[in-house]
Amino acid sequence: QRNEQNCECCRRREEDLYSRPFTESFEETPMLVAVLTNVGYVILIIFGYLRDLLRHWKIEQRHIAREKEEQKDFVPLYRDFQNFYTRNLYMRIRDNWNRPICSVPGAKMDLMDRTSHDYNWTFEYNGRTMKDVINLGSYNYLGFAENTGPCADSAAQVVRTYGIGVASTRQEIGNLDKHEEMEKQVAKFLGVESAMAFGMGFATNSMNIPALVGKGCLILSDELNHTSLVLGARLSGATIRVFKHNNMQCLEKLLSEAIIYGQPRTHRPWKKILIVVEGIYSMEGSIVRLPEVITLKKRYKAYLYLDEAHSIGALGHRGRGVVDYFDLDPRDVDVLMGTFTKSFGAAGGYIAGKRELIEYLRSHSHSAVYAASMSPPVVEQIITSMKCIMGDDGTSIGCKRLQQLAENTTYFRRRLREMGFIIYGNDDSPVIPMMLYMPAKIGAFGREMLKKNIGVVVVGFPATSLVESRARFCISAAHSKEILDTALSAISEVGDVLQLKYSRRLTQNAPSAHLFAENMFEDIDD
Repeated sequence: QRNEQNCECCRRREEDLYSRPFTESFEETPMLVAVLTNVGYVILIIFGYLRDLLRHWKIEQRHIAREKEEQKDFVPLYRDFQNFYTRNLYMRIRDNWNRPICSVPGAKMDLMDRTSHDYNWTFEYNGRTMKDVINLGSYNYLGFAENTGPCADSAAQVVRTYGIGVASTRQEIGNLDKHEEMEKQVAKFLGVESAMAFGMGFATNSMNIPALVGKGCLILSDELNHTSLVLGARLSGATIRVFKHNNMQCLEKLLSEAIIYGQPRTHRPWKKILIVVEGIYSMEGSIVRLPEVITLKKRYKAYLYLDEAHSIGALGHRGRGVVDYFDLDPRDVDVLMGTFTKSFGAAGGYIAGKRELIEYLRSHSHSAVYAASMSPPVVEQIITSMKCIMGDDGTSIGCKRLQQLAENTTYFRRRLREMGFIIYGNDDSPVIPMMLYMPAKIGAFGREMLKKNIGVVVVGFPATSLVESRARFCISAAHSKEILDTALSAISEVGDVLQLKYSRRLTQNAPSAHLFAENMFEDIDD
């Protein structure tokens, strides 16, 4: 009875915080599939050790991922399992990654064909090109990665005026009027006081977190945070504690313990407590429970760092990220971070928030002080695409693309579920992971899809846990229904051949959004 009362309290609290349905699905792995996946890895590892033994006896003359003999007394570059995994498992399916494209990464693309004569250790280009391959891998959410249209035209004009490079840092003589315009545009777009841009999205996290926290501070990090966030936290010197993915009870427990007990040994209060989360988690397709995170942040007087790399431009009715998606006040997020590499079809990242925060980072962030200025045409691509999304260009291009992305995402997810695949993530996330599990099916799925002229991204260890391999589809507003239907038909055929339709749920149409009450909250986690 007490558990029922607790669940009822949680449900009422969630109804108060969420103004729209919040549906996420992480279907449990079928027992037989889990057993066979583990057995598959055991067999691969046994044969791997057998091959290592044959190499030791000089019977097998294959390449080995190891240091040269003269470097044997050096500190090893590889850890033992990484070394073993690379040469015995990864190399078998290495042809599925790093495929070079030779066109714009739009809804369709051209791939350079290649062959290997040494079991994927090296590749040779054979001069052939695969034309019009359906692109389900690029983060081109709004379709702005294009070589025609207003963005491309504006960028070309800027090249004629400013050139390609700036050859200086922002603090010296590399601060162009275009940089200033871009940062004002970003601040206006996000609804905050100020913003600053950086030339690399990864460095935006890894170089700015150490400028915000240090020794005597506490970072509470989601267990599925991106590597750039993890690296930035480690470089900062702050104490790091990890909470379970999107688990607000775990986060609140860590917050309360941090307030009660303080720092280890001395029990002094923490100088700062920084909660670090992402908008959309790029491997799970899930969306952060931001209303609850903000509530906890306010209750325990912590700071919030929100990485919107995948959510900015892809979520919200105005395309302004997860804050817009939940209709929250951007001022409730202390540090807003995002990248321009995805929805905006450009490069780099930004930090936004209060003016005092941005002024502090301009003089204390290594990424701001020492990095070269962003290229002018890249800056113009950001400005123009952002104006399109906001409607400041006088057209409805941005609004139509936002609507198209939402429709494509809903349609693609629904169809995959109806086919019987296990799909992870939130119903509104354009990042759609489809579970493969077994190691042999990682390479097989990527190769079979390419035979059908469809380029997909397959993901395995170490980007995921060893037994949760998956294909990750990224949906774009540039995809037409015809393209999506072609891709879905091919996925279904390959899924039948490889027996990937693991779902035990009844295949039925997902309920329409209008069937839900406005204040209804639903969380599927089974």
